[in-house]
Amino acid sequence: MRVHQIVTGTVLALAITGALAACGATTPTATAHQAITTASSSAPTTVKAVVSPTTVTPKPVVAPKTTKAVPVMSAEEQNAVKAANQYLSISAFSRKGLIKQLSSAAGDGYPMAVATDAVDSLHVNYDEQAVKAAKQYLEISAFSHSGLIEQLESDAGDSYTHAEAVYGVDHAGL
Repeated sequence: MRVHQIVTGTVLALAITGALAACGATTPTATAHQAITTASSSAPTTVKAVVSPTTVTPKPVVAPKTTKAVPVMSAEEQNAVKAANQYLSISAFSRKGLIKQLSSAAGDGYPMAVATDAVDSLHVNYDEQAVKAAKQYLEISAFSHSGLIEQLESDAGDSYTHAEAVYGVDHAGL
């Protein structure tokens, strides 16, 4: 009989602990050990668990993630962006060629840093620009494959990178 009381008390204590845990309550005052001790004593055959009021610990407040501040462009930088877009709508440009056009005294005369920031703020596919430039050259003159690559990548020409120039010529139909 005594073993039966211990087993019953243990099962009851585990059931109470499990029910409290499932409800999200914190540890009750009467622990499983206390319930077993009570159940194993000779007098009572029922276990009474005393549950103290639970304290719910609030979840920590997480600060919201900060987003990167978008830099505000000066009026001069905004004008350089507009000028760059206008140039791109008329003709094909490499990154270096567009910066050169915006910053040169013969071009727009923007400071080099302003011209660079303006060009870098654009989302330009320079491979496609090289294709357009190669097609423009082929409309006005005859070029060999290597001669057109040289023209596109030359500092005296369009200043495309070698990879952009090769891509442009390969996709221009030459």
